[in-house]
Amino acid sequence: MFYYVNGTVAHTAPFLAVIDCGGVGYACRTTNNTLARLKKGERAKLYTHLNVREDAMELYGFFSESELNCFQMLIGVSGVGPKAALSILSAATPESLAMSIITGDGKALTVAQGIGKKIAQRIILELKDKLAKGQLSADGESYGGTGVTVIPENKSSEAAAALAVLGYSQSEIGVALKGVDVDALSLEDVIKQALKKMVKN
Repeated sequence: MFYYVNGTVAHTAPFLAVIDCGGVGYACRTTNNTLARLKKGERAKLYTHLNVREDAMELYGFFSESELNCFQMLIGVSGVGPKAALSILSAATPESLAMSIITGDGKALTVAQGIGKKIAQRIILELKDKLAKGQLSADGESYGGTGVTVIPENKSSEAAAALAVLGYSQSEIGVALKGVDVDALSLEDVIKQALKKMVKN
């Protein structure tokens, strides 16, 4: 329904940003990472997700599309609601979250408030399973639901797998990684460089 809201930051509070768009204030639930990029009185553009329940409609807003992709990916995991997803994305950047999933680092997820070992393991297992089944393809090949686990063989394929976890297509990943000095940069920096290129495009 809403792809983004673009207006003036009218108010901020923990996990909340109000964006004034033409005199209408849109209350967007958000992360600490997004709040850190906002200043009251300045213009901002937040990519949004509308969560509809029987008793409420809540708008969620994020500074980047990669953060929005991560949020939507997380709430697709059984047992992970919007509140838990915001907590995870307040403690981790999209790049570090993708790396945690690809490398199976559950401890990195439990740093988030309210996220225990069980839910962290479930997030990693379910999202790795989606990657293995080709729903989030790291290399553009369709795995046809065979359940073959994707095990990245080098930094380039690890970066591609992490970007796939963030919701980007194979064609987007190929363009983004082209020209990035994979050998000289750390895995996280490779992912960051690729994301910057996607934002510019």
